[in-house]
Amino acid sequence: MEYVTAVPHPRTSAAGPARAGRRSLAVALMCGALGAAVALLATRQEWAEGTATVAGGAFTLTAKGSDVTGVPAALAIVGLAALVAVFAVRRAGRFAVAALLALSGAGTVAAALVGASDSSALDDQAAKAAGDTSATVDALSHTAWPYVAAVGGALLLLAGLLALRYGRQWPAMSGRYERDGTPRRSRRPQTVDPDRPEDLWKAIDRGEDPTSA
Repeated sequence: MEYVTAVPHPRTSAAGPARAGRRSLAVALMCGALGAAVALLATRQEWAEGTATVAGGAFTLTAKGSDVTGVPAALAIVGLAALVAVFAVRRAGRFAVAALLALSGAGTVAAALVGASDSSALDDQAAKAAGDTSATVDALSHTAWPYVAAVGGALLLLAGLLALRYGRQWPAMSGRYERDGTPRRSRRPQTVDPDRPEDLWKAIDRGEDPTSA
């Protein structure tokens, strides 16, 4: 008894990678855009709060994320630009931009986590209010916004990792152009002279029906 091995159709075998590329593209775009937006929004919120004593009285001091550190916001903007640039380059350039996107996300996470316990911004405010450079803030507390910024950075990092893994399957902005930047020209059907046998044979060799003209 003979066994016949089923051979997958070429279209079927190629559909898997193409489908994975489309899914990864959608996820990367969503994660990158959302991550940058979340990180930028979080840096504009209150990260730390404390009290300072001046002339026998205590008053409250607050610090936004941008007061604590400007790194997460800057890296979020870099990551967003890299996400757009991924579609403008190919091959080695796409790999480099994808790596920049991933590094921007990782840097945003690290900077946000460091800023979650930083008190230098409030200490500077306390020193200015008291007129004493050695003055520090008391009853220091932090909000959850630094960790929200870290989540945004993690989304950027995920987008970068997806671009590194599947970026070669994604389309490029210049995909409809030739390598030299000129648009592709559509081939026009050649006219066939029925009175010239050589034209008839050439049409048949091209797979055309010379009698349809």
